[in-house]
Amino acid sequence: MADGKTIENPELRFSAVLVYAANLPGVRIEREAYLRRTLGRVCSEEQVRRAVEESPAAAGIPPEVLEKAANESIRYEAGKVSALSAAAGLPGLLFLPATVPADLAQYFGHMLRIAQKLAYLYSWPDLFSDQDDLDDATKNVLILFMGVMFGTQSANSAVGKLATQISEQVVKQLPRRALTQGVVYPVVKKVAAYLGVEITKQSFAKGVSKAVPVVGALLSGGLTLATYLPMAKRLKNHLAGLALARPGGPGTGDEDVIDVEGFEEAEEAEGSEEAEGGAAGDGSAVPAGSSLVARIPRPWRRPRPEPGSAPAPALEPPAQAAEEPSGSA
Repeated sequence: MADGKTIENPELRFSAVLVYAANLPGVRIEREAYLRRTLGRVCSEEQVRRAVEESPAAAGIPPEVLEKAANESIRYEAGKVSALSAAAGLPGLLFLPATVPADLAQYFGHMLRIAQKLAYLYSWPDLFSDQDDLDDATKNVLILFMGVMFGTQSANSAVGKLATQISEQVVKQLPRRALTQGVVYPVVKKVAAYLGVEITKQSFAKGVSKAVPVVGALLSGGLTLATYLPMAKRLKNHLAGLALARPGGPGTGDEDVIDVEGFEEAEEAEGSEEAEGGAAGDGSAVPAGSSLVARIPRPWRRPRPEPGSAPAPALEPPAQAAEEPSGSA
């Protein structure tokens, strides 16, 4: 009975489909090779080099160039997935038990392919990083990408928060703690459960479209194209609108950065900084404690004397803040 419940769990069902699709041959996109091949036709060698080493946004690649490259990738993947779906519809009703699962797997495999391509064009870091296994952080960010493709608002919000955290990092990487332990993780679980229900609906629709031989090929290929294109464009539009994809967005200035443990702690960091003493107030680098970062202004770093008055000595609130807790105690 427990095993039956596990199989029927929508979240686990979708996670199993995702892992299986991610391990299909040709699903994983090599970030460097894709960016060099796609951008090398229209960008300078220096732009391509910086796009690979940093990001297309840091390389200053115009948004219209990225949009054109994204649209070409979407058309290419949509053509492939539709052709394979049409081929799976040729045998007809007799072979449904074999063709429907295979078609569903290749469908989600192509969704993963376009999600990776769009992410790399719009300045997300390498999702797989030469790993043989699909780790939890990568799996969860792919779940959120698919949630955006299916139109879930919670996935849109979570992807936006992750993009903000990535944009504020010096070395761009997935915020793994947020994806596996932080406030984003419950959102991932809810999106996965929703997608588990959706794949059940798609399995039924694909089975119906393949019931009639030959005619089923046309219906299946058309249905796949009609669903794949809008979802890919929805993800493209969302990623293109994030600050991470814009040149000069957050994280490109000279402001100070403090590591915090989660999204919910970002607002508390400013108040807790005074109680921590002068560790960060003297201008020294703050060691990274996690991949989640928040920008904390330090007005005492740049004292502004009044016009006509003698320059005022630099304020030292960190030292005062260190004495306050002992005084109150």
